Amino acid sequence: MPENKKQAIAFTKTLKIIGSKWTIPLLCNLCIGTKRFGELEYALSGISPKTLSLRLQQLERNGIIKKKVFAEVPLHVEYSLTPKGQSLKEIMAHLTKWEEENDC
Repeated sequence: MPENKKQAIAFTKTLKIIGSKWTIPLLCNLCIGTKRFGELEYALSGISPKTLSLRLQQLERNGIIKKKVFAEVPLHVEYSLTPKGQSLKEIMAHLTKWEEENDC
């Protein structure tokens, strides 16, 4: 398979994981540190709880984030990046740098 075709396939797979609306802002928030659902909802002003839940579930299924449930009253859940998710920090930094350099 030609190298450019491999790159296109890899890029398409990556976009399926992180290309959904709200996913990049969500990941950027988790790059800062562990967050609770309510903190993410507040930080991502305008996201519906349903959409946030769906994005978190998708990222968890893909091994990018981990969910930690605290079995206490009141019950609470925290989300953080896995090592696989941590590897996206460099990509996020490149995207930020590109935007700053190109004044988008």
